[in-house]
Amino acid sequence: MDTNKIKKGLGRGLSSLIGETKTEININKVFISDLVRNKFQPRKAFDEDSLKELINSIKERGIIQPIIVRKSRDDSSKYEIIAGERRWLAAQKAGLHDVPVVITDVDDLKSLEFAIIENVQRNDLNAVEEAHGYQRLIKEFSYDQEKVAQFIGKSRSHIANFLRLLSLPEEVLKLIETKKLSPGHAKILVGLDNSEFVAKKILEKKLSVRQSESFVKMFKIKKQSFKNIKDPNLQSLETSIIEKIGINVLIKNKKNNTGTIIFEYKDFDQLNKIIEIIKSNY
Repeated sequence: MDTNKIKKGLGRGLSSLIGETKTEININKVFISDLVRNKFQPRKAFDEDSLKELINSIKERGIIQPIIVRKSRDDSSKYEIIAGERRWLAAQKAGLHDVPVVITDVDDLKSLEFAIIENVQRNDLNAVEEAHGYQRLIKEFSYDQEKVAQFIGKSRSHIANFLRLLSLPEEVLKLIETKKLSPGHAKILVGLDNSEFVAKKILEKKLSVRQSESFVKMFKIKKQSFKNIKDPNLQSLETSIIEKIGINVLIKNKKNNTGTIIFEYKDFDQLNKIIEIIKSNY
C-alpha cells in the first residue's frame, strides 16, 4: 500500500476507506439479528454512560450514520460489522429491529483498518486496546511501525510508546484498560521490575505524571547501580544465554556462590520454549 495514499486516505477519514472498496450503491436495512461482531474489533470495553447517551439519541432520532458491514466469512446469511459496533449495541438496547448499513467487500486487513481508524479518530479506544490494534497490524499484516504511524496519522514515537505498554504485567494493563492509570503514567512504568508495586503507589498517593516520574527515579537508579557493580563474568554469561535462546535472563549470585537464575518470558510461546530447552537437555 502506497504511503502517500495512506496519508491522504486517513485525512478524509472512513469515507476514503469506503471509497477504496466495492460497495453497494444504496444504504440497506438489515435485521439487527443478522449482524455479528467484527472479529478484528480492537475495542473490548464500551463506556456505559456514553452508550446510554447514544441509546437516548437513537430513540429520539434513529441511527443517522449507517453501520459499515461485509458478508460474514463464517455464515453467509449474516453480515460482519466493520465499523459501527457501538451503534449496533445501542440500537439493540433502544429496541430497534433493523438498522441502516452500507455493504462493502473488503478483506481482513481492510476490516481491521476500518475498525482501528473509526475508534482512534473518535478516541474511543483505551491505550491497551489501541496498542493491540497496532500490534495486530504489525504481526498479522506485516506492517512496520513507520507504516502504522503513517496510516494512523500519529508519530512513530506514539506508536512505539503504545506498543511498549504491552510489555507491562497483566495487572497493570487492567489498570490502564479501566482508565485508573493514564497512558502517561503507564509509559513511566515500562521497564520497571516492580511496576505493579509502583502502579499501586501512584494510585494510593494520587500522583500526577510529573510526580510519578520523580517517584520512579529511585528504582531506576537502584537498578542501574546494581548493574554497575555486577561481576563482569556474570554479565557475560547472561549475554551469552540471551543471545542463544532470545529470552532475557538475570543471574543473581551471593558471596557464598548460591543464588538464582531468572528467565523472563513475555508470552506462553516463550514459556514453552524455556520448558522445551530444559526438557531436551536434562
